Amino acid sequence: MKAVLFDFGGTLDSDGLTWPDRFFPLYRDAGLDLTRDAFLKAFYASDDHLAERFALTGVGLAKTLELQVGCVLESLPGADPGLMPAISGRFLEDCRRFFARNKPVLERLKRRYRLGIVSNFYGNLPDILASEGLDGYFDVVAESARLGHMKPQKEIFLHATRALGVTPDQCMMVGDSVPRDMRGAEGLAMSHALLNPSAAACCPTAARLTTLPDVERLLQ
Repeated sequence: MKAVLFDFGGTLDSDGLTWPDRFFPLYRDAGLDLTRDAFLKAFYASDDHLAERFALTGVGLAKTLELQVGCVLESLPGADPGLMPAISGRFLEDCRRFFARNKPVLERLKRRYRLGIVSNFYGNLPDILASEGLDGYFDVVAESARLGHMKPQKEIFLHATRALGVTPDQCMMVGDSVPRDMRGAEGLAMSHALLNPSAAACCPTAARLTTLPDVERLLQ
């Protein structure tokens, strides 16, 4: 094993919970009486078009979350746009708690492996990483909005392996999504570890992680 690839959202910023799963209770706590289906419709209306609506180059995590939440609130009839700072702020605080815990892990892994990120994201992931002090840990960031390929398409994974100077069988993919992260890696015969306590195992060869620091014990 020469390299480790990570997903970003749900993997580096939590222990296997997706952004919708983390955001939904925050909207409810803010006093919005909405169903999960109504929330998801508003969330993806924001998520799918955020990069089209805003120039995100140079935009860090805090501002990205503010824009994302603001668009969700716009899509919810009667929602108070003034709720945006509280919702985005709580989400950001939670992300930073995981970043603080995971940085020492990434520092130790970087001494032994080349590290990269493979993510379906808005196009400003390098700026997100820089804003949170994470940019120095990764040798490549393969991002769907920049490359024109999305996980589980093999091209986005191969972009990362080529940039790292390794072959897929010399990598491990760590992610929280079975259809995107695990299936993509599996299709390239790449080792893969699922960080998602609620998901069923994707295949007999997939490793299971409870928290991201578990990856150190797995690699040992």
